[in-house]
Amino acid sequence: MKFGIIQERKNPPDRRVVLSPTECQNVLNYFPEAQIKVETSPIRVFTNSEYEAAGISIHQNVEDCDVMLGVKEVPIEALIPNKKYFFFSHTIKKQPYNRDLLRAILEKNIELYDHEVITNPKGQRLVAFGRYAGIVGAYNGVRTYGLKYGTFNLPKAETLRDQQALIDELQKIQLPNIKILLTGKGRVGNGAKEMLDAMNLRDVKVDEYLSQDFKEPVYCQIDAEEYNKRKDGVLGNKDDFFANPEEYKSNFFRFAKVTDFYIAGHFYGDGAPYLYTREDAKHQDFKIKVVADVSCDIDGPVATTIKPSTIADPIYGYDPVSEMETDFKNQDAIAVMAVDNLPAELPRDASNGFGGAFSKYVIPAFFNGDKDGILERARMTSDGELTSRYSYLQDYVDGG
Repeated sequence: MKFGIIQERKNPPDRRVVLSPTECQNVLNYFPEAQIKVETSPIRVFTNSEYEAAGISIHQNVEDCDVMLGVKEVPIEALIPNKKYFFFSHTIKKQPYNRDLLRAILEKNIELYDHEVITNPKGQRLVAFGRYAGIVGAYNGVRTYGLKYGTFNLPKAETLRDQQALIDELQKIQLPNIKILLTGKGRVGNGAKEMLDAMNLRDVKVDEYLSQDFKEPVYCQIDAEEYNKRKDGVLGNKDDFFANPEEYKSNFFRFAKVTDFYIAGHFYGDGAPYLYTREDAKHQDFKIKVVADVSCDIDGPVATTIKPSTIADPIYGYDPVSEMETDFKNQDAIAVMAVDNLPAELPRDASNGFGGAFSKYVIPAFFNGDKDGILERARMTSDGELTSRYSYLQDYVDGG
């Protein structure tokens, strides 16, 4: 089995990679029958020479490989027919902007495996950049707070080498006595928590957070059962919420009344209530002035996120009255950081973490007959057609 690590060709450029030089060595050590070739790249965070130093060969093209490994969508003109491809296709939710990409994949008889649907039998994702989205999102949120109030000026995350460098910068600053709310206890939420803990911020319980004042900055990490409640008044729980989201309504406003800075690191499912609406943001008791929306669902559960922002221009202001964009430094504006590809700002660490999971869970499936069904569940297309698991996308493919 010959694996090709392809050059990332999407704009804006992404410097991440599926397998780092060290991870390539690990794969070859465990599976001597595997071969890995790396397509030359001027932007990849690991240089050609780093791969060569690890004994991995660099090539002008990798067209003779069986399996192509990438991170972001491959431009249609760069797709090689009759190959297996791994990348984030951003098609499983019928995203209109990638309809033509999925059509081209079918026309070129490509077997597509989407990183987002590489799961275990319980449906839990096995490879993801979520932890690094949380790490960078929390850092960017703190940076946004400093810029909004003119109290400190942290360097951009993309200019720093790794997570430790981000932590070093955060430890140089002093936050005022603010309350920080963090939603989510998955990869994203816990990645953000790593950074708040690295700042030595005090983690307080929900009751304390809602009722007490503090002489230091504090944070509270909550999950779905704390910011939602059943409409019928029956005591709910997280499992029930995910099974029956339509039976719930938001209980978030009690947090919004006491929160200065909010980090959104939760998963939002179809049918779930919004955390807060645009009407909520107009309320005189709505206190949040800085939002780091790591989850970044546009016009979604965090109603102040009216568009994604970019690594180049990461912050915009939301005017609660007009519901329009404004200068984030305006007194009444809510400063929003909603970069939708945060892990790309920490490409070395993110690639190391992602590649460790990919080589642990995915690579073995090529050599053990896919005994755990990992490849089967992630295979979206085969023989020029959608697989049965993804047949729900047929109307999307057929659409105008």
